[in-house]
Amino acid sequence: MSNSIKEQQDILAKLNIQALNPMQEEAITVMDTTTNTILLSPTGTGKTVAFLLPLIKALDKNIDDVQALILVPSRELAIQIEQVVRNMGTGFKVNAVYGGRPMSKDKIEIKHIPAILIGTPGRILDHFNNDRFSKARIKTLVLDEFDKSLEIGFEDEMKGIISQLPSVNKRILTSATQGVTIPSFVRLDKPTTINYLKENTVSKLEIKTVVSPEKNKLKTLLDLLLHIGNEPGIVFCNLRDSIEQVSTFLKKNKIGHACFSGGMEQKDRERSLIKFRNGTSQLLIATDLAARGIDIPEMKYIIHYELPIHKEEFIHRNGRTARVNAKGTAYVLRWEKEQLPEFIVEAKGKNISEKAPYKPQFWETLFISGGRKDKISKGDIAGLFFKQGAINKDQLGVIELKQDCAFVAVPLTISNELVAKLNNTRLKKKKVRVTIL
Repeated sequence: MSNSIKEQQDILAKLNIQALNPMQEEAITVMDTTTNTILLSPTGTGKTVAFLLPLIKALDKNIDDVQALILVPSRELAIQIEQVVRNMGTGFKVNAVYGGRPMSKDKIEIKHIPAILIGTPGRILDHFNNDRFSKARIKTLVLDEFDKSLEIGFEDEMKGIISQLPSVNKRILTSATQGVTIPSFVRLDKPTTINYLKENTVSKLEIKTVVSPEKNKLKTLLDLLLHIGNEPGIVFCNLRDSIEQVSTFLKKNKIGHACFSGGMEQKDRERSLIKFRNGTSQLLIATDLAARGIDIPEMKYIIHYELPIHKEEFIHRNGRTARVNAKGTAYVLRWEKEQLPEFIVEAKGKNISEKAPYKPQFWETLFISGGRKDKISKGDIAGLFFKQGAINKDQLGVIELKQDCAFVAVPLTISNELVAKLNNTRLKKKKVRVTIL
């Protein structure tokens, strides 16, 4: 059992967290002593750390089976939680499994059985039904974003998974919305509910309406982006087709961006997020898939290019800005003859006639064909760029290290030069390809 205060402090230091917030402190205390817990707290308040700390505390280093199962509604959320566990550096093995990547990759990774398994319902059920590992020692079950993972489309899969868990003695359900009926098959007997949704956590969120004189709002969107200037933000659309239309229009007007939707290949979705996180793309044009459960930095603003249909979507989209203690703005674009849904209230009109200086793209992303499995570290990559690339610290942006590859942000102006210098060089005894992503 890893349960000392010092170990917890060490983990928080590795995550660059100075201190737990009140929600996290209460959640950890409750989860340590309670069988069934429901944690309700806004997006961006640290629910992942809140449930991972007590989960890790309950793990036994002497058991070589899966001990904790975390079920999530999206691939991106699985990847994000896996990365947080890795960053904690606890010594416990963790793996994320999800649709959209080869099953063979899963099989190789879980041959050495993880203590913590994270996954989407369909892929987890596949592993369960094929008995690829023992389920007998799984004692902790987490349903993260349970309002999505218990939706009708997932219900049969969730039922099939939970029916195969004979030893679960701790259930943790988390969400940023409330009012969801929890089916009886979850076996959530007399749960303790921790509810921070009523806290005044979104008081620093400003909602502003921008009126388009035309039904086609693309020109107004461009005017708004030019008014905001160079700030990272998300433009939310309801449909994949809308994303294509917006993307085509922004390309014509030389506004750099990345796209993100369920219709994209998993690899392309991940790469869009990498470029967004490291600043290569300052804009993400996305469906509601990006409203929660993905690892992206704090936004100064989000734009509702198309009005959300349901209140929950509005809440989750807005949750990408004004998180925890920060300020943020949600811009609502509407055609002048379009009625706002009744759940959008207290919105002020916004004049966007004034333009901010718009600077061209600064960063470019380079791909490296080596990763953790090759014993390569971020320090090794930085050393390669400093020594053989001859760049200085200010020219090295964000490094993202994956299992079998890495991504590095460098200034656009020297990206081709760096590829020429570094492609086919050796990194930790491995010859690596370096290309522009």
